[in-house]
Amino acid sequence: MHTPLFATVALAIAFPLVFTACGDASATNTSKSETPVAQPAANPAPANPVAPVAQQPAVKKPTLPPKIDGVQVQAYFSGEPAAPASDNKVTAEKVALGKLLFHEKSLSRNDNLSCASCHSLSNYGVDNKATSEGSDGQRGGRNTPTVINASRQFVQFWDGRAATIEDQAIGPVLNPIEHGLKDEAALVAKMKAKPSLVAAFALAFPGEAEPVSASNFQKAVGAFSRTLVTKSPFDEYLDGKQSALTTEQKWGLKTFIEVGCTECHTTRLVGGHMYQKLGTKQAYATKDEGRFLITKDEKDKFVFKVPSLLNVEKTAPYMHDGSVATLEEMVKIMARVQANKEIKDEEVASIVAFLKSLTGPVQAGLSMQ
Repeated sequence: MHTPLFATVALAIAFPLVFTACGDASATNTSKSETPVAQPAANPAPANPVAPVAQQPAVKKPTLPPKIDGVQVQAYFSGEPAAPASDNKVTAEKVALGKLLFHEKSLSRNDNLSCASCHSLSNYGVDNKATSEGSDGQRGGRNTPTVINASRQFVQFWDGRAATIEDQAIGPVLNPIEHGLKDEAALVAKMKAKPSLVAAFALAFPGEAEPVSASNFQKAVGAFSRTLVTKSPFDEYLDGKQSALTTEQKWGLKTFIEVGCTECHTTRLVGGHMYQKLGTKQAYATKDEGRFLITKDEKDKFVFKVPSLLNVEKTAPYMHDGSVATLEEMVKIMARVQANKEIKDEEVASIVAFLKSLTGPVQAGLSMQ
């Protein structure tokens, strides 16, 4: 077993994505939803939303850049995760329909919840809450990962129960704690009740006898989700622009590698490409048994998907249960339980500086809020 710095637990480091796209309460339900039943967290989750915390003491910034092995950096970060192949052709019409569906609150039990309610596209695809409220106001046991860049990850949801973003899309809609619709027939009835959606389905799926269907809902939301990607200064750095990172961020990259974070957090997504156990070096108290709830395999106890760290400074709180309020605290916890290291405040600040280079702008025009 590898010994990473940032194992699979954030989200939003969700640390983790956030990361699948929708709320991840627990996995005791066999539906492909993230919040089947509420599950208490051993580490108490902070209030929703997490209140601002006091700033960390100022750390002296380095003035000279470090020596970094460029070949090593490319080996760690230049590749894309092996996301499953998709036969869902992305068209402008599907994307337009998917955007409408993503923001449609009527596709919930009480007509009060859309995908965007928890995955705000004006807020890096999250709501900054430890756990999110469903249509009836009930909260699940897992933190909602970001939908931004989720389609690029190797599986969806904290426990990987869905292979693609299309597989994932319908889970929260049918989850009793989230959107709360009874079944696919209820979803289709809701969509057919909106003339604007019926017209958009006809444009997106021309020639089909019944274009308004649960399957086409998945394809449309999936197509829209595949447009939700960001490019960060770190991407530019990997592409050869040395000035894309500040001196402080370059030192943070060096520290990130030296501490051992790259045992799990690699590829262009800096995660989102593998599973890992939470607590490989020191136990981490949590009642959520992670992927074990899906596979029933003992070796999967407390195993989660390693979250992508893209835009991680914007997706607090962290950990699978949203119990960690700050990025600095999350870095310390991961160093301890995944790498058996007690790192200094200077090292924490350095790593956090690097993590901020992973933030990229979300393209304009996506939000309907």
